[in-house]
Amino acid sequence: MKHIIQTEHAPLPIGPYSQAVKAGGMLYTSGQIAINPATQEYTPLEVEAETELVMQNMQAVLKAAGVDFSAVVKTSIFLADMGDFPKVNAVYARYFTGEFPARETVQVASLPKSCKVEISMIAVCS
Repeated sequence: MKHIIQTEHAPLPIGPYSQAVKAGGMLYTSGQIAINPATQEYTPLEVEAETELVMQNMQAVLKAAGVDFSAVVKTSIFLADMGDFPKVNAVYARYFTGEFPARETVQVASLPKSCKVEISMIAVCS
């Protein structure tokens, strides 16, 4: 059985996908980029500000699923420029305490809307 997660407090999907799906005691999120959920618009920002908005969007999705960052077991970070890694990492780290999830960070050729960072997560849920 799967359950689709959707919240108005995060950007609405811009394609044929869900914000997140609960299945088998796990939560699988789609990647979030720095889209303002109030306007559904992407406005290019400094990478720290984009990362902050991405993490806020992800927090809204997790909350809609009934979990928080402590339930996250795996993250994937996609960067337009690996040179931004230290800045993204500093913002990202503020959202986790104690036991950090597993993670990979990769540079990609491009991201949706030419944004600087995209993050997806997998979490344990009940």
